[in-house]
Amino acid sequence: MLKRLKDLASKGKTEVIPEEDYVEVDVSEAGGKTGKISIRIEKLSDFSDTEKILRYIREGSLVFLKIKSLKDKDLGELKRSVERLKKTILAQNGDIVGVEDDWLILTPEYAKIER
Repeated sequence: MLKRLKDLASKGKTEVIPEEDYVEVDVSEAGGKTGKISIRIEKLSDFSDTEKILRYIREGSLVFLKIKSLKDKDLGELKRSVERLKKTILAQNGDIVGVEDDWLILTPEYAKIER
């Protein structure tokens, strides 16, 4: 089925798919989730906060992370924290992106940040 769709897409054609060729999937129950996404707004004020943030990502939450206080306090520690977050999140097929100078958005595997 997927091969047929890819072939048609590469040729620029469309096709009506017969009803017996597809199955509806209830995404609200995918992966044991209830259909709601948890979004956390957190502040990174110390390197020790990194593990807490990673725990939220592992639990499936999207995290908006304010990094301004650590950036003002210790730039080296901020770089160390961001590298740890980036390495772990990418290893789990998540995504991370900086927003302006003071915020990061971190996502688990099921979410992708469009750039």
